[in-house]
Amino acid sequence: MSQTVPNPWEIRESAFLVYVNSIADEDLYVEEELEGLCEAAHITPIGSMRQRIDKPWKAAYIGSGKLEELKAYVLDANADVVIFDCELTGIQNRNISDALQRKVVDRTQLILDIFARRARTREGHLQVELAQLSYLLPRLMSVYTKFERQRGGIGMRGPGETKLESDRRMVNDRIAKLKDEIEDVKKHRAQQRAARKKHPYPSASIAGYTSAGKSTLMNLLSGTDVLADAMPFATLDPTTRKLELHGGYCLYLTDTVGFIRNLPTNLVAAFRATLEEVAQSDFILHVIDVSHPQWETQEEAVLHTLGVLDAADKPMLTVYNKIDRVEDKAMLRELVARTPNSVAISAITHEGMEDLHRHLRQMVEKFLGRVKAVLPYDKASLVEECYRFGRVLNVDYQDDGIHIEAELVEEMRQILAKYVVP
Repeated sequence: MSQTVPNPWEIRESAFLVYVNSIADEDLYVEEELEGLCEAAHITPIGSMRQRIDKPWKAAYIGSGKLEELKAYVLDANADVVIFDCELTGIQNRNISDALQRKVVDRTQLILDIFARRARTREGHLQVELAQLSYLLPRLMSVYTKFERQRGGIGMRGPGETKLESDRRMVNDRIAKLKDEIEDVKKHRAQQRAARKKHPYPSASIAGYTSAGKSTLMNLLSGTDVLADAMPFATLDPTTRKLELHGGYCLYLTDTVGFIRNLPTNLVAAFRATLEEVAQSDFILHVIDVSHPQWETQEEAVLHTLGVLDAADKPMLTVYNKIDRVEDKAMLRELVARTPNSVAISAITHEGMEDLHRHLRQMVEKFLGRVKAVLPYDKASLVEECYRFGRVLNVDYQDDGIHIEAELVEEMRQILAKYVVP
């Protein structure tokens, strides 16, 4: 009689959560965020405890006394898994797991699990696997809890190599293969960007904390149907669309994966081919959920990640989103007034969208330069080029040549430089 094999993605485990944040004012924020990550990973929290420490204990992060207290809590709750809101070393994970006799997962593993669930494209799957293996590699030693490493030498190489060394070699080989495949993806993405650069439109990336409303805004601006979900990391694979603005202006807009505080370095490295869309953009739309009580902390996390990606100095339009949830309108007006190049909107109610379109047009105009030139008739083909690579405002065919006034991208302005007139 055949048995149905359960879908691993549909298994819902119960979890006991361990908070280790050091700042008391962030308690509620930290708790809500970890619970949100659990929901995204299909995990049900059934209990929690907190331990504030200035410096993690090397053996078990929270110290032996607190570990015994945690063991009692976990046994009483009968949780399937224990989740630490931090990154554990391999030794710490092993020691805690041995003491609790439960599966132990840290914050990085939890986020990796969510990414694995959300990956839809081949690129997404490649990047998730690379991040998982990069996380696993330095922790392989802890897997072999009863293994005492032998010295190398005659008889200890080749077929006689240890299981640890064999597994480490296989993981390294797979990582190398994944990096090669992702490099191909990176080249393909670079070709796509180069093709877009042949058009007279600048490019912008939507960046922001996860669940800030980036995909909702993308759908509203460009008419796409990108998955817009309040759950963390609803959007994993980037989407680029051409956005039509008033006055004949356009831009290419890309929605990217959401950021989060303490974004694991393995994820940043693995998803660099995707995140390079941000670094290669002409400017950034930084979307902030201004209704969130810790929006300033989220803003700092995004700016930090942009710095890691060498994109912190990009021209930026700050978009304060979800103003329909904010009662203090005076605070919003003051916030926009003191923040250069910013706008307050609601992607749900569409409030402030006219201001956003106006700001976007202004950003695009900054990347176009107005040129007046007189072209000789044997260079008449340049007129068509001006239509292709900018906005032609006026053309007048006179005896001394073709008088043209246009707003052009930098490359086209350089071509016309010798024909420019005051």
